[in-house]
Amino acid sequence: MRERIVRQSYYNVHTMRRFACAICVFALSTACRRQPDPLAAFPRVVLWAWERPDDLRFIDPERTGIAFLARTIEMRDGRATVRPRVQTVRFPSATALMAVVRVESFTPPLPDAETVASEISTVAKLRDVRAVQIDFDARRSEREWYGSVIRRVRAAIGARTALSITALASWCEGDPWIRDLPVDDAVPMLFRMGAGEHWTGRDFSIPLCRSSIGLSTDELPDSLPSGMRGRRLFVFHPASWNVESYRGVNQVARRWR
Repeated sequence: MRERIVRQSYYNVHTMRRFACAICVFALSTACRRQPDPLAAFPRVVLWAWERPDDLRFIDPERTGIAFLARTIEMRDGRATVRPRVQTVRFPSATALMAVVRVESFTPPLPDAETVASEISTVAKLRDVRAVQIDFDARRSEREWYGSVIRRVRAAIGARTALSITALASWCEGDPWIRDLPVDDAVPMLFRMGAGEHWTGRDFSIPLCRSSIGLSTDELPDSLPSGMRGRRLFVFHPASWNVESYRGVNQVARRWR
């Protein structure tokens, strides 16, 4: 009887240990599993092609996408003036394209949100565009208006076209105002930070900001926290892109993979 009790106790302990191990393995696999990529149609490196002529036919479209400035909207005295892109940008035919709209606010009041959203949404119809990105450094007083614009753009372009925004680093470090915006991705801008803007060097607390990073070739950080490596890099270059600057970006991408 004693032998049977001891043996049964051993089996119970052994079973509990196996069960505990299984739970640990499941927990670790869940914790390590990456979140779904919000920009799955794009490679891990995306070059910003800004307001200048750019010939990017040398890029590898399987590893590099392009976010080109499609138009700029200037807002003054309650009116929105649209300036379309006039410079050429060339690229391989298979390149993943993102159309960027830069919004600049000069003097209040703000224009009608529906009018601005309509101008932004139009770029989704450009040939071969897979995503739309809005670049607007909204002041605190402009956030509610900007949120309204984003919601209208989201409704206009539909769920099949990805919607991205650029974000100040401070928005991503505990500022909750962008948390529930209907966008797929927010790109924290880690360069050209204005007065009062800084990055603590830690990972971002807002989930929308944990898929991509915005960098410039002339302000690259020395390193990234290990938890931030492997994210999509949006990279700005202060001059026209060339083979040398592109090679430098790829070296950085490999180092932070």
